[in-house]
Amino acid sequence: MNTFETTQGSDYLKKPLPILMLLSVVLTTAHLTATKGLVAGIGVMIIPFAVVYLGALFVNPRIGVVTVLVFNFFVLGIGRYIPMTWGLLMDGVMVLMYLALFFKAFRVKVPWNRASSQLTILASVWFGYAIFQIVNPEAVSIAAWFYAMRGLSLYMWLFIPLVFILFNKPKDLQLFFVIWGVLSLLATMKGMQQLIFGVDPFEQAWLDGGGDVTHILFGKLRIFSFYSDAGQFGAAQGHAGVVFGVLALFAKNRKFQIFCAVVCLAGLLGMMISGTRGAIAVPAAGGVMFLIIRKHIPSIVLGALLGISIFVFFKYTTVGNDNDQIRRMRTAFDPNDASLQVRLENQAKLKGYLDSRPFGGGIGSTGNWGKRFSPNTFLANTATDSWFVAVWADTGIVGLYLHLFILFFVLITGAYNVMYKIRDGWLKGQIAALVCGMFGIMAASYGNGIFGQFPTCILMYAGMVFMFIAPKLDKKIMEEKEAKFELEAAS
Repeated sequence: MNTFETTQGSDYLKKPLPILMLLSVVLTTAHLTATKGLVAGIGVMIIPFAVVYLGALFVNPRIGVVTVLVFNFFVLGIGRYIPMTWGLLMDGVMVLMYLALFFKAFRVKVPWNRASSQLTILASVWFGYAIFQIVNPEAVSIAAWFYAMRGLSLYMWLFIPLVFILFNKPKDLQLFFVIWGVLSLLATMKGMQQLIFGVDPFEQAWLDGGGDVTHILFGKLRIFSFYSDAGQFGAAQGHAGVVFGVLALFAKNRKFQIFCAVVCLAGLLGMMISGTRGAIAVPAAGGVMFLIIRKHIPSIVLGALLGISIFVFFKYTTVGNDNDQIRRMRTAFDPNDASLQVRLENQAKLKGYLDSRPFGGGIGSTGNWGKRFSPNTFLANTATDSWFVAVWADTGIVGLYLHLFILFFVLITGAYNVMYKIRDGWLKGQIAALVCGMFGIMAASYGNGIFGQFPTCILMYAGMVFMFIAPKLDKKIMEEKEAKFELEAAS
């Protein structure tokens, strides 16, 4: 083939029709930007890329899983720059994946049976309970229910089967950690930029619009990076610190081990600069879980000594009090802290209100959704602070017990697989990292409402799937090792 006779992309610009189409797009974009604003102009420019993306998604739905894993890190923070309900885009991508699988089933057999799991059943039960909350007589807003139930149960119900079907191989688990690690590094870098150079104009506008109430304390900025808030940033970075710290201990590939160690240190740094006191529960609980599943007495002894040393450092010393971040972290160990006392008072008020309401006040009755849709109610004006307290207030004691049962069932299943079922050392380390990270997030969720927010919820749901399919992955890995060994022996 003569390369000089082939048609190149630039050759199309010599023809009238492509030039006219390009000019029309440019002029339309310029007109909309001038008359309707930057968002409208960007929307027109994105249309061709969106069409190409949709085509690729319907050909290979797995692209959607990667999209969700990447975009969920930015979905809330990007709203500071382009005001829009970006969370609905996540819903759309997940629904599109199901549509792609539906149409793909006309050509090839889709392995729906892969999603047949106890985890899928639990997610469906939890989503079913959320649907039941529509008829809760205490609920005052269907709109609040719609927005709040997405983070509470919908994403879990939609995303878990998709991971089972589309993202279920050892290489997918490796890719999952690479995406997580790279974006966590970027998050800490963005946080350091805010700490050293200050916030940009869009972030400053967000602070001026009310964000400063919780993010400027005693004249000091609580770092939030490109996440929704400092609490989420601190907990998410602590989560990354735990998961990648465990991975670094088990990794066999030297380059990946160094990568995990760097992500771990960056994550812990991000946790510290966030100024989020409750985030320290993530590495604390994660470390305890690691000692339990290791079943190694020397490790347990060393870990216990390390834990005691950290507790003594924060509780009984004043070392590092000249550092704002350490001083704020230290208040988490003070039982007389004013913030803690307010939380306990609010929980006492909620207990009195909820004693006669076993199904709670309705999903979306508390927090920001409550203030937006039912601002004059008791629940909307009583701070929950904690994820579990919010679940309790919204869904009642019945919902709280059901939610805790599901989480502990998943956690115990993952821990059991690590301790007794998985034989491959590297896979054992990967699942152990997920188990430790999950327990850390569960512990931190008592103090902050982080479990159902991006990116934590998506990372947790994907991790849950890998905890459940780990025995199958281990069987496949061991069979491949045995086959390789037999082949080498025969040769």
